[in-house]
Amino acid sequence: MTTLHFTATTTASPDQLLAALTDFGPGRSELFPNSHDDHLTVHDRGADHADVTEGSNGTWERLLYDWSDPDRVVMTTIDSNAWGGRSGHTYTFTPLADGTTRVDATVVREGKNLKGRFFAIVFRAFGQAVLGKAFHQTVRAIEARSGTQSTQSA
Repeated sequence: MTTLHFTATTTASPDQLLAALTDFGPGRSELFPNSHDDHLTVHDRGADHADVTEGSNGTWERLLYDWSDPDRVVMTTIDSNAWGGRSGHTYTFTPLADGTTRVDATVVREGKNLKGRFFAIVFRAFGQAVLGKAFHQTVRAIEARSGTQSTQSA
């Protein structure tokens, strides 16, 4: 199992971050490059949850999104062609005194087959750099969408 943590300070508000993470409409790939629009299926959506399959040509996962706490989004992997066990993502938003928001992301990857175990090893070696870059690109894209300034790593 591989667990990765990412943190950024952003001018986007917790509401803007929550809105972006839970926007499953067209253009999602502009915010989340690893979630291609043609691999996105919303199975169910409620006021504070969604059941969504997303991914790319290589890897997909079905995630149960829970944002019943508006300062936290928990995405639990319920099916995937690579991930199982305790796999998922958690995003936490902390408003700061200066008006910015600290966003923390934790990504857990537990391979359920050869493909998943291989990617988990790759993520252990290169995930901080590769997925960290994608995380910061996503935060910058959310800021651009919201009309705010750029992020800083914390």
